[in-house]
Amino acid sequence: MKGYLMALDQGTTSSRCVIFDHNGNTVASASKEFPQYFPHEGWVEHNADEIWESQICCARLALKKSGLAPAEIAAIGITNQRETVIVWDKATGKPICPAIVWQCRRTAADCERLTREGAAEAVRARTGLPIDPYFSATKLKWILDHVEGARARAARRELLFGTVDSFLIYRLTGGKVHATDPSNAARTLLFNIHTMQWDKDLLQLFDIPAAMLPEVRPSCGVFGHTDPALLGAPIPVAGVAGDQQSALFGQCCFERGAVKNTYGTGGFLLMNTGDTAVTSKNGLLTTVGWQIGDKVTYVLEGSVFVCGAAIQWLRDGLGLLSTAAESEAVAASVPDTGNVYFVPALTGLGTPYWDPYARGTIVGLSRGTTRAHIVRATLEAMAFQTIDLLDAMRQDAGVSIPALRVDGGASANDLLMQMQSDFSALPILRPACIETTALGAASLAGLAVGVFRDLDEIRQNIAVERTFSPALPESDRQARLRDWHRAVERALKWAEA
Repeated sequence: MKGYLMALDQGTTSSRCVIFDHNGNTVASASKEFPQYFPHEGWVEHNADEIWESQICCARLALKKSGLAPAEIAAIGITNQRETVIVWDKATGKPICPAIVWQCRRTAADCERLTREGAAEAVRARTGLPIDPYFSATKLKWILDHVEGARARAARRELLFGTVDSFLIYRLTGGKVHATDPSNAARTLLFNIHTMQWDKDLLQLFDIPAAMLPEVRPSCGVFGHTDPALLGAPIPVAGVAGDQQSALFGQCCFERGAVKNTYGTGGFLLMNTGDTAVTSKNGLLTTVGWQIGDKVTYVLEGSVFVCGAAIQWLRDGLGLLSTAAESEAVAASVPDTGNVYFVPALTGLGTPYWDPYARGTIVGLSRGTTRAHIVRATLEAMAFQTIDLLDAMRQDAGVSIPALRVDGGASANDLLMQMQSDFSALPILRPACIETTALGAASLAGLAVGVFRDLDEIRQNIAVERTFSPALPESDRQARLRDWHRAVERALKWAEA
């Protein structure tokens, strides 16, 4: 079967839609940013209706650009920002409050209390995750406890919970399907990655009614069909995966030990560990990559909370850039950072530190420091944070990493990719199509409906566009890493009460 595939790529700062042909070529795409809301320090919110409107707008625009009839779209794949919590009215599909974004730190004290009470070990054993405000459970509990009437309505089965994928599926199918996949369920702190089911003890721990939760289905399979009024025809929604797992799939990292890094709003390094859920001793997450049929693929993941978002902050918060793309030329206008280091802990630090109280820190400023030095230090920070993840992954998995596959918007930045190669002492492989997050979702959907026979056919659609090779002397590399870690030490625990 030859057919076109639509990927809905719902990210933290923008929604995208990409239409691919059978060979993985982009036929048409559209994207739209949507507002970010910061009502208090450390809080991050979205309007779920704005997420939906931006996403369906992109789908319609991409379809129009492609010149294809709706019936020519064989299937839709969904990939999404993970951990973000949406609670909506079962009857109307309307959100009852703002979505609490994965970056939001409002439940840090709740997580600390649970850890003090001794819950951390049992939670990690079942979910592969630490107790941290990054994940969904404490956010969902916060909504039930703080939004007027929410807990009573949930008890009456009037409310539904979902991560962004579930919300989009519900809206796309006209409220007929309330479902998710294991890669998203595994990020909630409520899903047992060994039994592959919602865990009753965890639901009790976080005080979450089971009736609110979506059905968990394999990542590859038909979830339902779109309401014909939305796109002009009923199209199967047939592939779902969280954005980072989708990127790993899109990079064709199907073998145990394969690694990719995505430079998006956050930075995410993932390693395929096959059918083994590897326990981390270095702050990595053990989680589900995807499920195809009965076969579950596990991954190790390192999470950087602020990666490309740091460039967005330079643009929108400080006014140092007019566009994100300008960062490469501005950073390249100086030969180095002038010993300036920026730790972009704007929403705390993830792997391997897991410090919700860390805050953004710029050190080494002098009278000679210019905006170019700060912009260059920001790019370097994106690379340095990835090194911390690579080091942790080598230790946990006990394998060498011969090369790093990259994707995400910032991977188009040649200067950043050379920095990454220099600081990691690894070849960096950039694919011809850096839309690998969208491509992964499209590939899962295509596999479900027969556009692809098997993984080998999908593998034919990936090609390396450029390889970046390390050129920095080892002594210089070690000195830069040492100073980076000195800067990180100064950012830790800054906002702690």
